[in-house]
Amino acid sequence: MAAAKGKTGGIAGLWLDDHECVEAARKVREAGFKKFDAITPFPVHGMEEAIGIQRSPIPYVTFVAAVTGLMAGTGLQYWTSAISWPINVGGKPFVSGTAFVPVMFELTILFGALISVGALFALCKLPKIDPPVIDPDLTCHKFAIFISEEDAAYNSERCEQLLRSLGAKEIKKLSRY
Repeated sequence: MAAAKGKTGGIAGLWLDDHECVEAARKVREAGFKKFDAITPFPVHGMEEAIGIQRSPIPYVTFVAAVTGLMAGTGLQYWTSAISWPINVGGKPFVSGTAFVPVMFELTILFGALISVGALFALCKLPKIDPPVIDPDLTCHKFAIFISEEDAAYNSERCEQLLRSLGAKEIKKLSRY
């Protein structure tokens, strides 16, 4: 059992087989639970559908950030070349699209990458300081489903009974997660 500090707790069921855990996650969702999570040592095919995970907004954030970087690169070069410090070098035009391409490309990639990483950290609520440990073997060969106390359908006895009926090998009550 985890330490008794923190805001939310819940109950976790542990399985030794990934297929059983996916099926259990599907049944937990069908039972009406919305705030539950699966913890697996590696990506398990079909777990996203079983839990009901929605598509991530990160690709949209990346696209907007990349377009912002492209516009920033274009605007910066236009302003420095044509407005702030116009220097005619060899009769070339002040605004040259071909000469702007490397900086525009670099700022597109830079903005897209850095803001995507920031969005990923924000959405995943990282970094987690002192995260609770449900079971140390979850990183090697066990699988877990954690049902949060914040779920409207949460009832400790009902959850424990449901997880046991779905084949959980162990049940752990957590005071925080």
